[in-house]
Amino acid sequence: MSETSPVYPLLVARTVALHAQGLAAPYGQTPAPALESIQSLVEQLGCIQIDTLQMVHRSQYLAVWSRLGSYATGEFDSLIYDPQERRLFEYWAHAASIIPLKAYRYYLSRMRHHKESEDTWNMRRLSQDGNEGLVHFVYERVQIEGALRAADFEKPAGKGGAWWDWKPAKRALEYLYDAGDLMIAGRKNFQRIYDLRERVLPAWVDQRLPSTEETDRYFVEQAALALGICRPEQLATYYYLNQSQLKPVLKALSSEGVLLPVQARLADGQKVDMLIHHRNLPLLEQAADGVLAASRTTFLSPFDNLFWAQGRDQQFWDFRKALEAYTPSHKRVYGYFCLPILHRDRLVGRFDPKLERKSKLLRLKALYLEPGIAPEEDLVAGTANAMRDFLAFHKAEELVIENSQPAEFGEKLLKAV
Repeated sequence: MSETSPVYPLLVARTVALHAQGLAAPYGQTPAPALESIQSLVEQLGCIQIDTLQMVHRSQYLAVWSRLGSYATGEFDSLIYDPQERRLFEYWAHAASIIPLKAYRYYLSRMRHHKESEDTWNMRRLSQDGNEGLVHFVYERVQIEGALRAADFEKPAGKGGAWWDWKPAKRALEYLYDAGDLMIAGRKNFQRIYDLRERVLPAWVDQRLPSTEETDRYFVEQAALALGICRPEQLATYYYLNQSQLKPVLKALSSEGVLLPVQARLADGQKVDMLIHHRNLPLLEQAADGVLAASRTTFLSPFDNLFWAQGRDQQFWDFRKALEAYTPSHKRVYGYFCLPILHRDRLVGRFDPKLERKSKLLRLKALYLEPGIAPEEDLVAGTANAMRDFLAFHKAEELVIENSQPAEFGEKLLKAV
């Protein structure tokens, strides 16, 4: 890198990252939340992580709301499960994810690995229990009877209920899903409904198997586009690639000018080398010129794509994203399922929500501002605007704040909402 290369300020790096993630434009300046908008968003992000926790809407629905505002979650579901509208599918990307069907072919090698390897988690457990033959039996039942859930298979006596103690039929279904022989045709009470790939996958989907190099390039390029600007090693964490897999692709894409080196400041003032996809270069230039700014106030799931570049929450925002749902209650610092608050280009606080669906009440068990952040008028107004939309999205009619630090922030927010 040239001695005269510019070192971009932290604000510029943040702005590029937020625009690449669809988190910069204020509400009202994004397209109306409809099927096309949701599909385009998932394609922009590459995938959206699925999670089961539902203190409010599940994480996959929150990720879309954070970017598009209120929408009918059924529209999102139809893009995954409605045969007439299907443009997305469930598979493993960044953990369990919702993925564009346009990218289906790049997951074929992962499916083949699961199918050919006898050392995958589910096959290993089936083998240990002497249930290898169950895979064929389960596949035949789905083939003959149509789409089935794990609940449609009998559970052996004495089996536990924890996820790691699945009944054998569930393991067989998951093995067939991992191998690509079955796909998720729908969900009932959030339970997966499995069906044959050929009955779920639309005919228009490209099923040509790409080379290993093509596959790796796709994942690295998609990560670079979605992250906006990042440290080289962070490209691997977006799709859970290993570093040995990353290095040759980085070398090739850098030599071709697809990935470009840049320098930027971190939150601690340190100057570091980063990479940017050449298609994101206009974002960088516009942010540096002050033409592009981050203007949105919204709330983020702790599983949001913004946090997939490992360590970037602290490097860019001096903020530690915390998911404490699996932490013993007496050891929690913030709460069970805290949602970070994004205000313009900064992560300024978080809150621990619980939606009481029957009474249509949203309860914030705790509300925090980060150290040094004051509840100024602009922040309160932006947070109140986002909270009104958040309430509407959840069909909640009342907001209760049990604890606010500082108390002034909660008081002002309640008045503004």
